[in-house]
Amino acid sequence: MHQVRFILNGRHYELSRAQVEARLSGVEPEPVREHAVLVDGTWFPVKQAFEAALGVPRSEFISHAARRHLKALGFDLRGDVTSRDAAMGTAAGPVTAPARDEPSAVRAGAVRAGAVRAEEEWHTEANVQAAVVTALTAAGWKIRSVADTATKERGVDVVAERGGITAGIEVKGFPSRTYADPSRAGETKPTSPSTQAGHWFAHAAFAAMRMRNRQPSWRTVIALPDFPRYRNLHTEVADSLTAAHIEVWWVDPNGTVSLP
Repeated sequence: MHQVRFILNGRHYELSRAQVEARLSGVEPEPVREHAVLVDGTWFPVKQAFEAALGVPRSEFISHAARRHLKALGFDLRGDVTSRDAAMGTAAGPVTAPARDEPSAVRAGAVRAGAVRAEEEWHTEANVQAAVVTALTAAGWKIRSVADTATKERGVDVVAERGGITAGIEVKGFPSRTYADPSRAGETKPTSPSTQAGHWFAHAAFAAMRMRNRQPSWRTVIALPDFPRYRNLHTEVADSLTAAHIEVWWVDPNGTVSLP
């Protein structure tokens, strides 16, 4: 029997192919926008399938982890599957070449027609936060608190403790060209991702400085998805951040975090 054992956010899990198939039996698949898995002849978005099979909210894991474990169970995976709307007659447009700071919906070759937004973007704030929590747990940190990014909960995004040291992490994602709000799906934002990223970076830096002032004994960290725009902004203020004892951790598309 195909079975995998793994740790997710500090918890041990076991999952078998039979469990995945049983828990998705009779489940209506959501529209596939990007990554998909074939279960009993039906294509499901990877995060929907993994969430249903494991019983863990999709906000607590990233697509890369779900794909890795489902692949280990022998399921057929696809990185770019036409949505059900396209399968019913909407022609898929050509793949758009990625620009320097293009979000992953384009990097991964998302279908332009029939898909108003990628099913999964690795660089959302929730995914970056989940990657940080997973990396900290694997490194032996105890997670004290995690803010709900979906509701814009106030406070430090992640607070962790290890060996008597507390770390406060301010997390930011990278902007997309379209709105996450389903009621505005398909609308292009008036502000470019590059410009908006500048605002988000400034907000993260200010929040980190405020945290440093309020909690001077903590390790103060900014966690960002690894985009050239953020790298360039960081270069411009790196000396000042270092002088203020503010660290910057980078999260790559695979969910790997550059912990020092």
